[in-house]
Amino acid sequence: MDALTLKAYQEMIDRWVRTVGVRYFSELTNTAILMEEVGEVARLMARLYGDQSFKPDAPPPDLADELADVLFVVGCIANQTGIDLTAAVARNFAKKTERDRERHRNNPKLTG
Repeated sequence: MDALTLKAYQEMIDRWVRTVGVRYFSELTNTAILMEEVGEVARLMARLYGDQSFKPDAPPPDLADELADVLFVVGCIANQTGIDLTAAVARNFAKKTERDRERHRNNPKLTG
């Protein structure tokens, strides 16, 4: 697959939802699904990088797939609420850069 822009991904999601998925779930349902998906990422992180272990019969972990699930639901919520993720990410990145320009550089926990 070639490089995928956020705009193209949102369009892909919309086409998929309207054909395979029939329609979008409600915004509230998608918010609950997002929390479920983030929980699955957290569960894997606790086992892959934390102190918890996998059950002996657990399927092999697929963190990439779980993160992709999170992105899919975020794309659904953005589509159904009229958010252009490309513009939102650009604004958010600029905000973080301005706000944290010196903060992290001066944080002894990060630099010491």
